[in-house]
Amino acid sequence: TRAFDLNDESASVREAYGKSRFGQGCLMARRLVEAGVPFVEVSLGGWDTHAGANTRVKALSEQLDPAMASLISDLKERGLLDTTLVICMGEFGRSPGSGSAHYARAWTSVLAGGGLKLGHVVGRTGKKGDDVEDRPITSPDFMATVCQALGIDHTKSYIARGGRPMRKVDKSARPVHELFA
Repeated sequence: TRAFDLNDESASVREAYGKSRFGQGCLMARRLVEAGVPFVEVSLGGWDTHAGANTRVKALSEQLDPAMASLISDLKERGLLDTTLVICMGEFGRSPGSGSAHYARAWTSVLAGGGLKLGHVVGRTGKKGDDVEDRPITSPDFMATVCQALGIDHTKSYIARGGRPMRKVDKSARPVHELFA
């Protein structure tokens, strides 16, 4: 329960993560990982920016950027980044400028730690950001990549209640090999 008491952290550390709920949530996530919690989720909602995207995305980014940078830096400094997978993602991309269009085929994910290569970009969209032009990655491929980074065999099924076998990830899934050393 001590992991939940952010008052144990210095004011400068709390400030580095940002004073937003998300920033403090990322700080708590780091503390929970240090305490041995295997899975932690921190959400930052409000990205459904049909109107006023420029202003709204800027404000959200000002919460996201320092919190994620501090989380990754602190995990690395503490020797936990190689054994902790950090994922930052949304469900689709948005059009530049107004942000009114949904780009369901072109979404961005950031993965850090978990034994993955650092600073590596896989795939590329066109100039408008609306479609993938190079190295598309499917949702099953993404999930297979997460499984591999976590040491889970994505090809094996598990037995659900009633004896029914269920796959962890679709048969077509292939981990994104470029992310692994």
